[in-house]
Amino acid sequence: MKAMILAAGKGTRVRPLTYDLPKPMIPILGKPVMAYLVEHLARYGITEIMVNVSYLHEKIEEYFGEGHQFGVQIGYSFEGYTNNEGEVVPEPLGSAGGIKKIQEFGGFFDDTTIVLCGDAIIDLDIKSALFEHRRKGALASVITREVPWDKVPSYGVVVTDADGRIRAFQEKPSQEEALSNFASTGIYIFEPEVIDLIPSDRPFDIGSELFPLLAEKGLPFYAQQRKFNWIDIGSVKDYWEVLQSVLLGEVENMKVPGIQVDEGLWVGLNTSIDWSGGTRIEGPVYIGSGAKVDAGACIIGPTWIGHGSHICSGAEVVRSVLFEYTRVLPDVTLEELIVFKDYSVDRAGEMKHVSEYETGEWANARDRRRRRRQEEELLYK
Repeated sequence: MKAMILAAGKGTRVRPLTYDLPKPMIPILGKPVMAYLVEHLARYGITEIMVNVSYLHEKIEEYFGEGHQFGVQIGYSFEGYTNNEGEVVPEPLGSAGGIKKIQEFGGFFDDTTIVLCGDAIIDLDIKSALFEHRRKGALASVITREVPWDKVPSYGVVVTDADGRIRAFQEKPSQEEALSNFASTGIYIFEPEVIDLIPSDRPFDIGSELFPLLAEKGLPFYAQQRKFNWIDIGSVKDYWEVLQSVLLGEVENMKVPGIQVDEGLWVGLNTSIDWSGGTRIEGPVYIGSGAKVDAGACIIGPTWIGHGSHICSGAEVVRSVLFEYTRVLPDVTLEELIVFKDYSVDRAGEMKHVSEYETGEWANARDRRRRRRQEEELLYK
């Protein structure tokens, strides 16, 4: 069995995180989402993995390389071109179009292939799913999960008969038009014959084009309803909720890293916490390696503080996620925010640039110029 990870999208619904990161590189517990997928595939002995890349492709390729550190082989297919000025221009081909390009280039898909979206964490029993796929003689199988009806417009949904054979597929229908609330999880099992149906002369999408084609042709196309953890990072709100759940211990097999030094408090290496002056930390809280918490700071969990960060005296960080090297300035309160470089996103998904705050609120902790730091502290006292 081989694997295909879809990683060419821009991740517009997860901005500002994807201003500087491709969506599969968004970290959960300090590790990219896609790393969890690669590790999961390796556990099932699936060691040949292709990844289509486009937007910020170099971030993925530099991190994963050829996959040796994961015990797998990884290949990449870039979707885009170089313009007359020598600039690399991403140009995604659609989820199915990217697969077709790989097949035409080197014939990679000569065996049963599991296709996964690169922006979700799963613990699917792949062996069991493959057994059902083969038992039914399927050319294509879609792993589905039942979702609340109000969530249906965010997903592709399947309509099946009693045996699970798919009779219709609707890509992100309105709640009123939806014929089912069984959603595609973005996990598919394909036989090579499925790739033959994908046209090679234009972009082509799996959900909106390939699946309706399979249903229309009456091919052996099945849905599997399986119980497994499926953490889909479809939006910034989803990301915030996932990290809150992980820190609260509600996600099986995902443990907070570092050393637990107190009830609900985990720290990385060489973390400095000044407990004088009324410093208060209420877990669950993770403070990354090399981070510093000054006297009189307050941190309320669930909160994740990235490595190299600095929480200044009098600052309060409440139920928030701070990416690496974030300096929260003195006496500032950040509540239910994700802070990523120059941007914040609140629980409702509203994004703001640091310049939109009257007092600046935070800065880059990598800026270690003594004078600059003194000016910041004087300005906000």
